[in-house]
Amino acid sequence: MNTRFSGPFNTRAAALVASLLLVLPDFGCSSSVDSEVMVVDAQPAGSAAAAVSTAGIAFSTEELSPRVLRRFAPLDSPAPSASNALTALGRQLYYDPRLSKTGEISCNSCHPLATYGTTRTAVSTGINGRKGVRNAPTTYNAAGHFAQLWDGRSPSVEKQAIMPIENQDEMGMTAIEVVDAIKGIGGYRDEFARTFPGDASPITTEHIGAAIGAFEHGLVTPARWDRYLRGDTHALNAQEKAGAKLFANLGCIVCHTGPYVGGSMFERLGARVPWPNGSDRGRRQVTGLAADDMVFKVPSLRNVAMTAPYFHDGSAQTLNSAVRLMALHQLGVELEDDEANDLEAWLGALTGDIPLGYVAPPVLPPGA
Repeated sequence: MNTRFSGPFNTRAAALVASLLLVLPDFGCSSSVDSEVMVVDAQPAGSAAAAVSTAGIAFSTEELSPRVLRRFAPLDSPAPSASNALTALGRQLYYDPRLSKTGEISCNSCHPLATYGTTRTAVSTGINGRKGVRNAPTTYNAAGHFAQLWDGRSPSVEKQAIMPIENQDEMGMTAIEVVDAIKGIGGYRDEFARTFPGDASPITTEHIGAAIGAFEHGLVTPARWDRYLRGDTHALNAQEKAGAKLFANLGCIVCHTGPYVGGSMFERLGARVPWPNGSDRGRRQVTGLAADDMVFKVPSLRNVAMTAPYFHDGSAQTLNSAVRLMALHQLGVELEDDEANDLEAWLGALTGDIPLGYVAPPVLPPGA
């Protein structure tokens, strides 16, 4: 049986619509989103679909409804100039392993820009072979998120950039040690002085974070999805459009929205079916509040097809399995094979091109 919403409005589709209307009020991320964000194919008057439409659900024909599309926004492509002094300094710092205790680990070690900003392992490896405790999210497009890290404990990429440097399992430095290390490199002394000309002591952890953050603001990857949002209806194929419609119908659009298709709110993991791995309690470990138990930042889905494994615990090895897990644990829905395949196809349309010129490894200043 074809269970996609792109055919006749069958019993399963009606059940999914009904279940979404019941689920929405319980969502921690948004209880105010109304049913107009939903979209199914147009149906003849008097059909089951037409009956549902009287409840306020919007329908489309071949393309996605404008009511759905307005929940998103195309990603702007211009990156900061590679010659900008702050950006150029940040690029060097991002790639420089001398910011670590062993001189072997850089930002790029755990967020390699040549492979969409991820190591494609469940956790990354820091100094002396130490393993991280969460899956390292990509740095591409991260600067536009409302908060950083899975638990949202950093408000910006500028502040987040310092955290792994001072984490004893990642880069292993203290604030004093990293400043001293940079001061010991003549080329950096000159570059910091030029970049921060009004400061008597230009080399500080705040300036290191500001430079790396400036570079990360340019890690932007527009995709075919953005062309579709701008009106190019040929940018997506039929299966990708079917997947986008199903994404809206299932309610994924409630949390994964905006220009980054996520990255704009927190949500409880396991809203309908408890998440099997309860060892990491999410934001509760930051705030201490019971209300934040198992709450994590909703990740962006930009480049998601290229950033396996998935979730904070790296537990899903494939995108197909990840979408099935999300449907089950967040909506209480078990996807059919064609539904999972359509969703996976649409998510592939969120893959952008790596800006190779912008992320090309720089020449690092010589030591001493």
